Amino acid sequence: MTDTAHLIPERVRLGRSELAVHPFSLGGNVFGWTADRDASFAVLDAYTAAGGNFIDTADVYSVWAPGHQGGESETIIGEWVRERGNRDSVLIASKVGAHPAALGLGAANIRSATEDSLRRLGVETIDLLYTHKDDPEVPVEEIVSTLDQLVREGKVRAVAASNISAERLTAALEFSAKEGLARYEALQPHYNLLSRDTYEGPLAEVAAAHGIGVVPYAALAGGFLTGKYRPGGPSVPSPRAEGATKRLADPRALRVLEAVEQVAAAHGVQPSSVATAWLAAQPTVVAPIASARTPEQLVPLLTGARLVLTAEQLELLDAASA
Repeated sequence: MTDTAHLIPERVRLGRSELAVHPFSLGGNVFGWTADRDASFAVLDAYTAAGGNFIDTADVYSVWAPGHQGGESETIIGEWVRERGNRDSVLIASKVGAHPAALGLGAANIRSATEDSLRRLGVETIDLLYTHKDDPEVPVEEIVSTLDQLVREGKVRAVAASNISAERLTAALEFSAKEGLARYEALQPHYNLLSRDTYEGPLAEVAAAHGIGVVPYAALAGGFLTGKYRPGGPSVPSPRAEGATKRLADPRALRVLEAVEQVAAAHGVQPSSVATAWLAAQPTVVAPIASARTPEQLVPLLTGARLVLTAEQLELLDAASA
């Protein structure tokens, strides 16, 4: 394996905020779902032991699981922070606006959902609060003003957006600048080698123009870019297996996987390391997000955050995914 880790900074500034984050963000959607409390603690311990400090969750995780209400991930993270006594050394990002019981971005809803997240996390301040998905029915003026109030009250350190159009993001940023209010410092789009048009283009241009830190989710395309799924290969015991297996019928997805594996072999790493490294190399991207159910699954993701791909390798991956 080529030793290029020293070229990657230990911390990266998120937008224009005061938050300095690790170049890989640990996704918390599996905590309390496919990873129980003990397994979640083990992953969180391994992540921070490796220098990680940027944990991503949401109030809606994992409402989709039978018998769950949402907030399971936040609750586990909160318990872990209390037991480890490490609140000052980790940054917690959460999201509001997508929970079925707290849907939308009206002022009252943002405020009540944030209070609920604070309670489950057991903290006084959320380091980074995302609007989980845009609510076109609510004016950006109301959304931004409410988020600014939360920042002024000390309940949130910085604010961010996920699943938003370039037009609405621009409008929110312009209003923040005009009124001197807290602005979106980060953006969390759906973005990976198999889903490029969900970010590249107008949305990426807005992020670049305004110095917004991008924290893409679905870095491994639902697990497909781990290389575990192959035509005629064995079944994979995962709740995401059905979606990943469907990609095996897509010639483009197979081209991408072949290119990823070629680059992985050149570096002596796993395919997921290359998928993460490709994202990290893209303009505006600060920290790709991916989740892990075990410390072993975490290792290649952390490797990817430290891996520098050559110009030729990036061109190969770009061409395969075009």
